[in-house]
Amino acid sequence: MYDEVIIVSVVFASTIALAIVIGLVIYFAKRLEHKQILAAIEKGIPPSKLKSPEFKPTGPLWIKHISHGIIVLAVACAFAFGFERLPFHGNGPAFFIAVILFGVGIALIIRGLLYRKYSAHGEQIQSQNKNNAVEN
Repeated sequence: MYDEVIIVSVVFASTIALAIVIGLVIYFAKRLEHKQILAAIEKGIPPSKLKSPEFKPTGPLWIKHISHGIIVLAVACAFAFGFERLPFHGNGPAFFIAVILFGVGIALIIRGLLYRKYSAHGEQIQSQNKNNAVEN
């Protein structure tokens, strides 16, 4: 009985420690950014020039959504079939995690397919509008 309590305590303590470490990293990153902004203001450099450029996707987003959906589906299959030897494999927690991940994977794939369909449709409309404007 005490072994189970120790295991649960270690799991919760490690989760809390991880949250604290992530919080400290974010705090110190924001603090460093603030110091850089103050130093730039003292030197007369506008803070807007310090900001890094916005991230621009390198390829079509629909490919990323579909590939992430396939990866999540693979992880769902691993949860569904990988824990068969556990004593509670019928309706245990691994099965419920697999069902949730399966739904997320399907949603990502559908999102990618819809994004591909409507982004291609939008590009066709824009090219038609440009052609019509050139003809007029």
